[in-house]
Amino acid sequence: MQFYTDKQTVEELNLLGKFRQGSVYHLFNEVKTRGGEQMLDQMFRNPLLDADSINQRSSIFQFFQQSNLGFSFDVQQLNIMREYLDAGTGKRAFAILCSMFTQKLLSKLTRDERYKKSVQGLQATIVTLNRCHGILEVLQKLQSPLHNRINQLLQLLSDKQLEKLRTTDIYTDISVTTLAQYDHLLKSRFHAEMEELLQFIYELDLYIAVSSVARKKGFTYAKALAPEQNILRAANLAHPCIDKAIGNDILMSERHNVIFLTGANMAGKSTLMKSIGIGLYLAQMGFPVAAERMDFSVREGLYSSINVADNIGLGYSHFYAEVVRVKQAANAAASGKRLLLMFDELFKGTNVKDAYDGTLAVTEGFADYNDCLFIVSTHIIEVGEALKQRGNIHSVFMPTIMEGSKPRYTYRLQEGVTEDRQGMMIIRNEGILEMLEG
Repeated sequence: MQFYTDKQTVEELNLLGKFRQGSVYHLFNEVKTRGGEQMLDQMFRNPLLDADSINQRSSIFQFFQQSNLGFSFDVQQLNIMREYLDAGTGKRAFAILCSMFTQKLLSKLTRDERYKKSVQGLQATIVTLNRCHGILEVLQKLQSPLHNRINQLLQLLSDKQLEKLRTTDIYTDISVTTLAQYDHLLKSRFHAEMEELLQFIYELDLYIAVSSVARKKGFTYAKALAPEQNILRAANLAHPCIDKAIGNDILMSERHNVIFLTGANMAGKSTLMKSIGIGLYLAQMGFPVAAERMDFSVREGLYSSINVADNIGLGYSHFYAEVVRVKQAANAAASGKRLLLMFDELFKGTNVKDAYDGTLAVTEGFADYNDCLFIVSTHIIEVGEALKQRGNIHSVFMPTIMEGSKPRYTYRLQEGVTEDRQGMMIIRNEGILEMLEG
């Protein structure tokens, strides 16, 4: 099973994108190695579906955040070691010895660089193994959550042949025989173990990078609960990619599985919804979240409809594109999966009467799926009055405070349905009517 989401949701929440400024991925991408980056990408594309696995990963990030360890490996040396281990694997010892003699001869007669690269590769491996042994000993003393793997890797590096290799002076000439012997040792006998060691180093890179971001940003870690509890609860939850973002308290449960959100344009409704969606996605990954605290029941997927556009290629108007999106969400909810579904400004592509009727009917229909959590926002505040009879629909709004003729937005949730109607005042403030009259 995989965590359910789709391309539109990923783009609306700006989750992925290595080079996409402002993306959540970009925020956490402080890894130094290519292997670490590949692991980061894999984690972002595959949120976890098990509470124990999520909490276990979170505990590892918390450990590295508290220990404040740095990544002490030389990235260039790691790349050289990687290239060295990938070259010429699976050869017999005698074949390697003959190859080394040939490479050394050619290096003297021509500009053949293979022998030099073999020497540099072995030197880089020795340096990396020693640094790895040092950080493993530190982690062992700190009693990290990775203690089983740490003990296993320390035992590996305690092998007599690898110990002898680690004590080799890289600044003295290494004989062809010794070079061939260690080449065979690393690429044949210990090939799988060296791969495991490099993977562990890449993991360290990832854990240190992500926990460093959390430390700098003041992020915390969510606690994953069993799916049956059907809870999403957060204190001071904010958008992680916005500096000095204002947070809000969120509480959703089976008894209150729908948030009905109202407020004026620019009051912060869309940003709030994105904050909740991103917070849940990161929590499902076991990553740090922009909240004082958070606990949640594991979801099976996340679905958003925030920036629905028309589709000229398919001949869809804006309104029909909205209808198609709601239909997709209804199918997802009806599938029996435990999802978080978010809809910003339902049916804004049609007239007010149809938008009212559609928003009311769809919100009431969604409310019956108690295993799912829904957030629905709208400008049509009259819908809120009609929904008051539904006990599992929680109405909140983003207020607008008028200071004279200028609106000010607090971005703080309040209970109830907004009564703000500042649209015409903003139009007048911009001088549009005077321009038209002139």
